[in-house]
Amino acid sequence: MGEVDPAFVQAVEHQPKLNIIEAEGIPVIDLSPLNSTDNDAELSSLVSEIGDACKNWGFFQVINHGVPLKQREKIESASRKFFALSKEEKKKVSRDDVNPMGYYDTEHTKNVRDWKEVFDLTFKKPTTSESGENELNLLMNQWPQDLPELREACEEYAEEMIKLAYKLLELIALSLGLPRTRLNGFLTDHGSFLRLNRYPPCPAPHLVLGVGRHKDPNSFTILAQDDVGGLEVKRKIDGEWVLVKPTPSAYIINIGDIIQVWSNDKYESVEHRVMVNVDKERISIPFFVNPPTSTWIEPLDELIDEPNPARYKAYNYGEFLAARARSNYEKLDVENIQISHYRI
Repeated sequence: MGEVDPAFVQAVEHQPKLNIIEAEGIPVIDLSPLNSTDNDAELSSLVSEIGDACKNWGFFQVINHGVPLKQREKIESASRKFFALSKEEKKKVSRDDVNPMGYYDTEHTKNVRDWKEVFDLTFKKPTTSESGENELNLLMNQWPQDLPELREACEEYAEEMIKLAYKLLELIALSLGLPRTRLNGFLTDHGSFLRLNRYPPCPAPHLVLGVGRHKDPNSFTILAQDDVGGLEVKRKIDGEWVLVKPTPSAYIINIGDIIQVWSNDKYESVEHRVMVNVDKERISIPFFVNPPTSTWIEPLDELIDEPNPARYKAYNYGEFLAARARSNYEKLDVENIQISHYRI
């Protein structure tokens, strides 16, 4: 099936199986009850569905979510145009270890190179981000000069994503038995960002992954994927990798490390990875919902009592992200930091 650079090859125990299991059990949740103002029973049922999905899967899909289809089509079209540019043009908007916003094609996960190229964009205008030891990085979006529609598509889409993020954050809060707006303050000055992913065709899909196994360090992620598919989730009940089959116009939501810590392990951030395709490219667009980097993450007071003591020490989110990011740019001799390092 061809040869690839050994830097992309996964260790034998992490190489993907080509006999794919489809994750039919991942819940598809209809958010339309949010549009009703007088149906408490439907809202209660929706909250219960969200809670069950967070607890049993750590993943779910949402439909009737309120994001206009035209915005999704617009950003997907602009993404394809961007990735179709010459390598020279894309390199003009490359990210680096000072400004992590922009184009990149040599990212690593678990010290193995990913079979992908990405374009990262901050939700905000030029801003600063803590990067550990009180250092500040300037986060500034970079835009290709000859593709003006990319900026418009991304900025409009990001606005829709943050609207959906608030809806989901409130449902998650309710599912934990908290007031509806309990978690909203964490998004007041948030550090969310948008990523465009392209996974090129790969001659060795049995050896390589688009993204290696990992858990997301943020609160949660909202993912749009095209009809090619490739996202796999590690099923909690048996540890099997199962494929999340694309559902037209749906968004895939996965719980991140922050919600695992906030919920004091009631909800779990689940490992996932991306398969590659031998003859098709795949486009996906994740929106990573992040609190400000100055935020200290720890179990919520309301979810701690004598039978359920805090299971994590507090940690600074900016410093945590900075430590994680070091392994994105180069192969390291040690595994990158995980929330398990803060477990009590």
